Amino acid sequence: MKVDVLIGLQWGDEGKGKIVDYLAPNYQYIARYQGGPNAGHTIYLNGKKFVLHTIPSGIFHEGIGNIIGNGVVINPLSLLHEIKNLEAEGIDVKSKLFIAKKGLLILPTHIELDKANEKKRGLQKIGSTLRGITPAYMDKTGRNAIKIGEIFESNFKEKYNNLVEKHISMLKTMDYELDNKAYETEWLDAIEQLKSYQFIDCEYFVNQELKKGKRILAEGAQGTMLDVDFGTYPFVTSSNTISGGVCTGLGVAPQKIGEVYGVIKAYCTRVGSGPFPTELNDETGEQLRAAGNEFGATTGRPRRCGWLDAPAVKYACMLNGVTQLCITKMDVLNHFETIHVGVTYKSENNESSDIIPTVISDNIECEYQSFEGWNQDLAYSNDYNALPTPFKNYISSLERIFETPIKMVSVGPERESLYIL
Repeated sequence: MKVDVLIGLQWGDEGKGKIVDYLAPNYQYIARYQGGPNAGHTIYLNGKKFVLHTIPSGIFHEGIGNIIGNGVVINPLSLLHEIKNLEAEGIDVKSKLFIAKKGLLILPTHIELDKANEKKRGLQKIGSTLRGITPAYMDKTGRNAIKIGEIFESNFKEKYNNLVEKHISMLKTMDYELDNKAYETEWLDAIEQLKSYQFIDCEYFVNQELKKGKRILAEGAQGTMLDVDFGTYPFVTSSNTISGGVCTGLGVAPQKIGEVYGVIKAYCTRVGSGPFPTELNDETGEQLRAAGNEFGATTGRPRRCGWLDAPAVKYACMLNGVTQLCITKMDVLNHFETIHVGVTYKSENNESSDIIPTVISDNIECEYQSFEGWNQDLAYSNDYNALPTPFKNYISSLERIFETPIKMVSVGPERESLYIL
């Protein structure tokens, strides 16, 4: 068996959680392989809204294991809150959650460092979620980090105190006043409570389950354009969000990667700073934001909105080896008479349908291709052929532009509002 992968192809917020939730019954395990509680996967079940930050999106299904891989950075307190919220809804998290011992701890002082660094940047701030993600990954590459499996070791508190002292020294150089004793107390208490959950040697566990014929779906957190190597650097996250990150984030060999599902939203959004070639700072952008309820699941920040960016999607398909596309939130476009798709980038004397190396520049413009809108509500049914002709023509056109088959189209937030093509 191979590990299938579900990847976001934009700047995150593509609706990956819903697609994972739909696909989950086909798998025995859903596995997060990167990122941390800066992710926010929203799932609607029985009229209720659930937002998952660290726990994989298969947690609502019986008989499916959910793995937090070694590539994930973990805040024990936020993870515990998430667990308790799910358990309050009657979900048996303890029997279905597996935590990689090599996953990295986000310390309270990581969060303070995140805040201090962003404050220091001023107008050049990255747009961090202030969850301590970047400092945690910096400690990883600096060989200073503490792995969550070390909470069981007798010298854990000594390692913790040493790293905290290092962080405090760094904060002093930034004239940042630290006052997090209450949070630290809660954080340490969360550590003790998490000890009763299931911890695994992820690389052995995953490979052994594959040998047994078990099916595993790796769930990406942030989108491809936020990848630390291939995204719109430096306005990116701190981990590899692409399918290649699955190998290091779970401990599997490249030949173990199977199907790659690429998820895109019917338009583009991003949270925080950074280039956004198709951004709409006008009434149309506001219409997209209102219709799509575009506010961050983790931060609540209003998302920047714009038309679909075809060069970025094609770039992401290439990087990830996407075998099939899933389009979400098509219903947000219900009342647009004309729909636009950015198909070519223009920058000074350069014109290209590929990602321009200087995509970091905010001076990039897009040339658009226009499509007739269906301009009506879409009442979900099982019959795709009954959908308006302009809708179906638009999907066919996107397949030609992206040169990748579209296999799923979502027309509403509910689990059932999904056409399988």
